[in-house]
Amino acid sequence: MTKNIVVMALFLSCAGIQASSAAGGPPDYEAAGKTIQPAPPDPEIAAALQQVSPERIRATIETLVGFHNRNTLSSMDKNLKPGEGVLAAADWIEKQFKSYSDACGGCLDVKRDTFTALVQNRILQPTTVVNVYAVLRGSDPAQASRIYLVTGHYDSRDSDTLDTHGFAPGANDDASGVAVSLECARVLSRHKFPATLVFAAVAGEEQGLVGSGHLAQLAKQEGWQLGGVLNNDIVGGNTTPGDKLQDKSSVRVFSEGIPETATLDQIRRIEAVGTQNDSPSRELAREICDVAKTYFPKGKNGSNALHPVLEFRRDRFLRGGDHMSFTRQGFTAVRFTEWREDFNHQHQNVRTEDGVEYGDELKFVDFRYVANVTRLNAATLAALASAPGEPADVQVITRKLDNNTELRWKAPSGVPPGTVYQIVWRATTSPDWQYGTPSNAFGDIGSGEDRTAILPVSKDNVIFGVQSVDLAGHRSAAVTPDPKR
Repeated sequence: MTKNIVVMALFLSCAGIQASSAAGGPPDYEAAGKTIQPAPPDPEIAAALQQVSPERIRATIETLVGFHNRNTLSSMDKNLKPGEGVLAAADWIEKQFKSYSDACGGCLDVKRDTFTALVQNRILQPTTVVNVYAVLRGSDPAQASRIYLVTGHYDSRDSDTLDTHGFAPGANDDASGVAVSLECARVLSRHKFPATLVFAAVAGEEQGLVGSGHLAQLAKQEGWQLGGVLNNDIVGGNTTPGDKLQDKSSVRVFSEGIPETATLDQIRRIEAVGTQNDSPSRELAREICDVAKTYFPKGKNGSNALHPVLEFRRDRFLRGGDHMSFTRQGFTAVRFTEWREDFNHQHQNVRTEDGVEYGDELKFVDFRYVANVTRLNAATLAALASAPGEPADVQVITRKLDNNTELRWKAPSGVPPGTVYQIVWRATTSPDWQYGTPSNAFGDIGSGEDRTAILPVSKDNVIFGVQSVDLAGHRSAAVTPDPKR
């Protein structure tokens, strides 16, 4: 019973519901807006999600396990058997991306990001590292520069970080995440989206986020306009026999609060206005929840097929992931991870001791669960790539003391015709957006780049955000305003 209460509380955190709002919010909240409803489903996105195949996901993970050991250091090992090692895995991943591209008439630009990692803590000699990624260019020239990326790491390890010969299947950590990226590429490459999508598989994660660090630096140097990065790491839905606490209807979404890149002045401003939970990565996590409400509607038993659970921390204790490489470069990124990890099946030699099975083997992966995580990733990518860009230069005007809120913002670059804006807000103690209203209900009646709306809700009592919305109802992630006198 206690476990069920805790889990329900976490689900409510994603649903944006709390005890005080369930019975109705304060009068000004309700007078100014309505409880936020899910965005309407896009039939094309819904059809794409139906194409996600647990069988293909199983085949992907099984093939990656078959490379025996995908330790990043094996790229320098001359004594591997044919078909073993990290480079053989990279070649296979590239081949998969190219096959998807062939199926869509060359729609994917498949690339290898190859570099030499220098000597460091878990790399004893200069080592070749290969990231493989495929680009689905946006169909709208005005919006194609905006990019959303999904990734997983294809390297693996056993108990010894430096071992390039021992069996290191890495089925859950992280062939499961690579399967998500590959399957997203397969099903979404059949469709066109205004913005650009990138599907990646990186190496060097177990050596200290080496591969993703290089890809994030490349994105920074080349000026990628990354609107969001979805990192999938350990999303296999562990199936250890006897584990009754695993929840196959939940996936954790980790997001940083105050960005690592924030300056001291920025941190002071964040703390002063109470937006510690409103970093771009937190808003991306909330958008994932919003997408889940649209494409994973509640069933007859009142539960969703998959709940993204908002985890308001950068990552798990004592651990890290490839999303952190991107946030360190100033990009927006989150991490997906299964509800309950089994650490006997991570970073362990395959063996049985005292009746306990160790090792990250294929038999502990739930392929239907990975398929659901894939659908949530694909829906998020497609929804964001279909929506207009985020509003720019969003401000809350604070020059006078009153109980209203004046918001100002600018239209995003390349905004499509018919774009409107939704203002959302929540109590300062609520984890997710609660109320919303079209901006033109409160003064935003212009059609130019500069927009203004004045709401009869006190800026002292709530957190506000502004979203772009197209004619089909696709929503951008919300942008929280900066105070401006």
